[in-house]
Amino acid sequence: MPEQSRSVTFKNVSKVWPGGVKAVDGVSLEVAAGSFVALVGASGSGKSTLLKMVNRLIEPSEGQVLVGGEPVDAGPAPELRRRIGYVFQNVGLFPHMRVGENVAIGLRLAGEKDSARRVAELLELVELSPEMATRIPDALSGGQRQRVGVARALATGPGILLMDEPFGALDPVTRDGLGKAIRALHDRMGLTTILVTHDMAEALLLADRVLVMEKGRIVADAIPRDLLAGKGGPAADALVAVPREQAHRLAELEK
Repeated sequence: MPEQSRSVTFKNVSKVWPGGVKAVDGVSLEVAAGSFVALVGASGSGKSTLLKMVNRLIEPSEGQVLVGGEPVDAGPAPELRRRIGYVFQNVGLFPHMRVGENVAIGLRLAGEKDSARRVAELLELVELSPEMATRIPDALSGGQRQRVGVARALATGPGILLMDEPFGALDPVTRDGLGKAIRALHDRMGLTTILVTHDMAEALLLADRVLVMEKGRIVADAIPRDLLAGKGGPAADALVAVPREQAHRLAELEK
């Protein structure tokens, strides 16, 4: 059974890389349990670095990250990661293993031996046929592979789902369909979801709350409606302007 969704809290978190480059600069915020939050910003703004601090793929130089009010470093990292689903752009499926084996990796590490039924349930959850469990990843489309990645991330019943540019390598139609599916899964399973994306339109359409990062700092924190109304500040306005201008140009073409 999925565990209950949990809040994610950043307390004055910074990350400085060797050489003095500051990727994250004093971020403090709370992501409420059960919410869908998007982290948006240009490349190098620090959004992926901040996300990876939640499951300890990156350790902060300063500050503290908490999940459900508990520091993420209070116990072993593998135990923490079993409670946090993680989906990233390049999927990372093992090419020599069949789809079902890829999905069941987390279950196997958790000591569950008879996972065939659970794998079938997970594939159906992400709108794939259970028969795909016997295929190898190279036989799937990019969208299907990413759905397998989502199924794998949800296998251990996490309460938190982290997504780092998960749709970046997909064509627009597949990307849109998978985004809708992820949002539906979030609502159905009561997850706490954090999505990193450079696509403001995607963030506005999928998330309850959008955080804009620039030079390692959160420079806007608002609901989509307020960002569209110009209440997010200059950096947010610049990102919102791109899909808005595209929409206007498309409308002109239809006249």
